[in-house]
Amino acid sequence: MNKYSVIILLLLFAVFSCDMFKKADDRIPIARVNESYLYQEDIEGLVAEGTPKEDSLLLVNGFINRWATQLLLVDGAQTNLPEKMQQDFNKLVSQYKKDLFTKAYLDALVKRNIDTTVTAEEAQKVYELNKETFKLNEELLKLRYIKIAQNAINKDDIEKRFKRYTDEDKTYLDSISIQFKSYTLNDSVWVKVSQVIDKVPVLSAENKKELLKKSNFLQLKDSLDLYLMQINDVLLQNDYAPLEYVKPTINQIVMNKRKLELIKQLEKDITKDAIKNKEFEIFN
Repeated sequence: MNKYSVIILLLLFAVFSCDMFKKADDRIPIARVNESYLYQEDIEGLVAEGTPKEDSLLLVNGFINRWATQLLLVDGAQTNLPEKMQQDFNKLVSQYKKDLFTKAYLDALVKRNIDTTVTAEEAQKVYELNKETFKLNEELLKLRYIKIAQNAINKDDIEKRFKRYTDEDKTYLDSISIQFKSYTLNDSVWVKVSQVIDKVPVLSAENKKELLKKSNFLQLKDSLDLYLMQINDVLLQNDYAPLEYVKPTINQIVMNKRKLELIKQLEKDITKDAIKNKEFEIFN
């Protein structure tokens, strides 16, 4: 056997060996557009279990047609659009991919490294610096509230305890709250007047004024129910929102600032390390 025959045999063996180790593509194709295939696994989960057969066919056929139409349009664009326009689009696609990866990576680094604690001093400082932006555009209340049936057997005792509201009364009312149709006994939290009006259907434009009187007790009725409300504190439109009410917004302001500062520092550190490790260099 001459040397050329040996070479040919070796090449044939190499090709045969590669074919032996190729993983067979056992996916089931359901549609084709030129060299692109749509497989059965691509439409798994498209149709919810229990969907009628006719509706399932409509969903699947609609998906296949949209897939094919999109690919045909892309192929048409790549064939017919000017080369310069295609180059510009490819640059945009490439940049978008870089932006996606960059954002995802930086978000992961920030999440791992950022300090999420906002001290009382930090919150107070941000509040004072941004106080004018925290003016209220609607009234706030601190109140407690109970809705009970008018024919409740212990109605008088509930009203008495609700108005007096000692620690013992609070504990008692909380223990029997299952019989209230709706209620809130935490009168140290600021809530919007609009939320109260939505909660209490007997409130109107006229008696809304009574809501805005500090330390006022309201007793309202409809055909079935009795509404008890004790107003502890009131803030009007254009008053400054209290710090505790805007604390979530302040926390977000602090976090956003920290995030921007951390991203800048991470970008500097990554570039610095790359130069140090000879992964990045600028040629003169």
